[in-house]
Amino acid sequence: MMEVALLTVGDELLAGDTENTNASWLGRQLTAAGASVTRVLTVPDDEAVIADAVARYHDAFDAVIVTGGIGGTPDDITKAAVARAFGRELVVPDDVRAHLEAKAEQFADDNPELVDRYDMDLDLDAWASIPEGGQALLTDESFAAGCVIDRVYVLPGIPEELKAMYETIADEFDGDRTTKTIHTPAPEGALVTHITAAREQFEVAVGSYPRKDDTPGRVKITGDDPATVADAAAWLRERIETE
Repeated sequence: MMEVALLTVGDELLAGDTENTNASWLGRQLTAAGASVTRVLTVPDDEAVIADAVARYHDAFDAVIVTGGIGGTPDDITKAAVARAFGRELVVPDDVRAHLEAKAEQFADDNPELVDRYDMDLDLDAWASIPEGGQALLTDESFAAGCVIDRVYVLPGIPEELKAMYETIADEFDGDRTTKTIHTPAPEGALVTHITAAREQFEVAVGSYPRKDDTPGRVKITGDDPATVADAAAWLRERIETE
């Protein structure tokens, strides 16, 4: 089973100014791929804190995905923090910088009114920098380069950019974790006996999630063997009310 930790970066997330939709979206993608997300941590825009979390999670999990803080503004320090976690320097690969320079020139050509209105002082070195020994991740949707270094994946915080960059690495998170979901109108208290028995009999993880608004409650069965998960789901469907 591939265990993945998610590290989301940003003062705005901790303050509640921005909803942490990236963690939820990544959790769904990774679970559907068969990986298991076993940690989610949100940290401030603090290089030492980010570096410490990356170093600890790198040692403890099969992969770490870090999101947010990779642009070219002063508070975008995530890539520097990841480099620090590995004891490496930030470098600016020539091909990555050239790619972003061409992209900036194209943007200026396509948006002359913005260039005339604002002081577009882009620090291309900051946008193109990655930890030494890392692999740059580039997409049309994101200006800043993401990167991969020894199973640590650094992605943008803007949701549209995150999703596009994740697609370039999605194949690396295939796993054997299988999940089935049963929808039920029954209250959680009525499910306890059957859930406990299913866990013991089939050695699977079973969680229950209550009804929310017009959405029915859910019983989620997860395990490493698809046949066992299917058997547990069938066993539960015979014993609980379903929708």
